[in-house]
Amino acid sequence: MAEARRTLVPPAVTEFLGSARFNSALALATVGVGFSTHAIRAVIGWPGLIGALTMLAVLAAFSFIAQRRMIEWHGLLPISALLFVGWCALSLIWSQYQWATLAGVIYQLLFAFLAVYIALVRDAIQIVRVVGDALRFLLTLSLALEVLSGLLLDMPIRFLGIQGNIALGGPIQGIFGSRNALSIVALIAFVTFLIELRTRSIRPPLAIASIALAALCVLLAHSPVIAAVSVVVGLATLALFLVRKVPASRRTYVQWGLAVLTVAALVAAYIYRTRVIDLLNARADFQVRYRLWIQIWELIPVQQSVGWGWVGAWPTDLYPFTAIQATTGVYHSDGLNAYLDVYLQVGIIGLLLFVALIALAFSRSWLLASNRRSVVYAWAPLVLVALLVTSVFESSILIESGWMLLVICTVKASQGMSWRLRLPRRAEA
Repeated sequence: MAEARRTLVPPAVTEFLGSARFNSALALATVGVGFSTHAIRAVIGWPGLIGALTMLAVLAAFSFIAQRRMIEWHGLLPISALLFVGWCALSLIWSQYQWATLAGVIYQLLFAFLAVYIALVRDAIQIVRVVGDALRFLLTLSLALEVLSGLLLDMPIRFLGIQGNIALGGPIQGIFGSRNALSIVALIAFVTFLIELRTRSIRPPLAIASIALAALCVLLAHSPVIAAVSVVVGLATLALFLVRKVPASRRTYVQWGLAVLTVAALVAAYIYRTRVIDLLNARADFQVRYRLWIQIWELIPVQQSVGWGWVGAWPTDLYPFTAIQATTGVYHSDGLNAYLDVYLQVGIIGLLLFVALIALAFSRSWLLASNRRSVVYAWAPLVLVALLVTSVFESSILIESGWMLLVICTVKASQGMSWRLRLPRRAEA
């Protein structure tokens, strides 16, 4: 019987699906599609995007099967991630819009599965290379299209959302749909390219050119949101560098000191939030968000414990999202705040599970970066810092590329520091 099962798939096919080259190509395609969802929808619509993601998931499943004996499954998936995703799926029971919740959960699971695949078949430096190669291409393509629109054609490319403002010095959107989305991607790319340079995983001239490309995209995007996020990421980079230089015997005290300092900084930022907003010249942008947050906050008590039901990105024709849009007078595809968004959709229980997920992912990745010798481990905590701070102003961490990066970082951190790794393993059959 076992012999019959082995002959169902030719050995050459199994070897190809489990090969390092196939893993690398599929991971690169997955990251590329994950960050290009806006452009793909604009060109071939939702059916084309779902078809592409489904094909990637099928190939990833076959690749998993081909190399199932080589993958370390023990203590793999973090319980915090399983609980949050499970609670989102469970919200289908009480959802006010069950079909939309079902679609949102499937979409969430699709990206989570692809993220787990990348985290399992690629090691830390390979993940950095995959993300770096994908973002290098997408940022180059974005800048090229902005030049085409703003300088050569002098007209917007409307179906991509490119306004052609590069001749005016920005703001630009690239293929990502908005200046905030472009700036977030460019900041993550900047961190990735910097790690590539430090690890010498690519040639220094290419790394330096890539860093310049990411910095240029951030500057041309003119996003008030990313200005604050960039400062925080810069401070986190400096703090991590200093922690890594401290002797291991004193590192714990330094870590607690940084934690206390971080809490104090957050309290100060909240107290002086008006001055911070004025300093960033973001009052108009903040007023839009504030009006939206007030409407969300008024709807949360109606379903405070369990939420209205998970949906991910907001639909345009379902209550309570239609009520929010009618009151604010502006269409929003999300809550422009990941924490409020989670609170609205899956209640206080979902919010606590989400906070536990990101707290464990960040603390584990930070400790790994602090104690491991290779600088490549700094990529995950710095990317998480960018995502978590951005989550105060955007909900991108909950869907598509943001969710994919969160799951990748969570799984890699769990692989290195999960308590289940210390449990006894079952004997092989």
